[in-house]
Amino acid sequence: MGESLEGGTFIAYTKGVACCSDVCGGENQKMKTKLEYIWLDGYKPTQSLRSKTRIETDFGGTLEECPLWSFDGSSTEQADGSDSDCLLKPVAIFPDPDRNNAFLVMTEVLNADGSPHESNGRATIDDDDDDFWFGFEQEYFLWDTESNRPPGFPAGGFPGPQGPYYCSVGAANAHGRDCVEEHLDLCLEAGVNVEGINAEVAAGQWEFQVFAKGAKRAGDETWVARYILERTGEKYGYAIDWHPKPFGQLDWNGSGMHANFSNGPMRESGQEEIFTKVCEEFGKNIPRHIEVYGADNDQRLTGAHETQSIDQFSYGVSDRGASIRIPVGTVEDGWKGRLEDRRTASNADPYKVAAVIIKTTKEALG
Repeated sequence: MGESLEGGTFIAYTKGVACCSDVCGGENQKMKTKLEYIWLDGYKPTQSLRSKTRIETDFGGTLEECPLWSFDGSSTEQADGSDSDCLLKPVAIFPDPDRNNAFLVMTEVLNADGSPHESNGRATIDDDDDDFWFGFEQEYFLWDTESNRPPGFPAGGFPGPQGPYYCSVGAANAHGRDCVEEHLDLCLEAGVNVEGINAEVAAGQWEFQVFAKGAKRAGDETWVARYILERTGEKYGYAIDWHPKPFGQLDWNGSGMHANFSNGPMRESGQEEIFTKVCEEFGKNIPRHIEVYGADNDQRLTGAHETQSIDQFSYGVSDRGASIRIPVGTVEDGWKGRLEDRRTASNADPYKVAAVIIKTTKEALG
């Protein structure tokens, strides 16, 4: 993208035009903006976030100004080295409050011919009906990269049994709060619609909640919130563990991404029958949902620790051991509100989760 000249002058080429203060006149000095292009790689069974920075001149802050870009797909399990170019198509943009003159750009991965890459979960959304509202409760573990365990875990062992850590206050039970609070502030400054945070039932385990309308926006905001968390964790020496059961079959809850959802009839009809139809239809389509509800979810959905077994289905009011919980508020509001699918794992792709929820709900209600 450029070359060094004598005297240390650097010329950056943008659309074939060379420009820097030592070569061009002052009239050509313009504002430089950092665009952080974010995408999902092709690793299986769980994709990871990737990103790289592009510099644009006189950028106005709109999605339409973000150009198509490319990357080496052979380094991300998305292409062969002999034909390695993949494309990044910008789909959402957020101010980046953690860098000067910067934006976060969520992208979709395309093949070189412009078709959606097979790893592109956003492209699987056939029906982006914004009448569907989603609230994802994203659980995760902070993971100290030096000690190789979550904060709050003693060397060579486990802390006390789960329980005191949920919504905890105080250094004995709340671990990693500085990182979590900074993540929340950055999300809000970026315009990501995070609605809350809380410490979860295990030491070093936390949760944030994202709300959005439509499957694509819900996925965009959740993935960008995950990206901001990963990057914030770098400052504190924390990796983020998204595995639904990182300690295996111990007497500890796993991590989920509980999917709260509603559409117009659910929010407005006041008919219990609407919710029954939706729940019954979900029960008829267990494999369809489990297929996109996250990798290694069989380790979490065992029927213990506030879960239903992965191959069974149940629903009930206030039942956190059911596949779908009907919140008591929905009932108290005269059967107006939402449902919570509790099966979704913490590492699930929110694009795919939202898409399948829309599909099954519409089949239930005609």
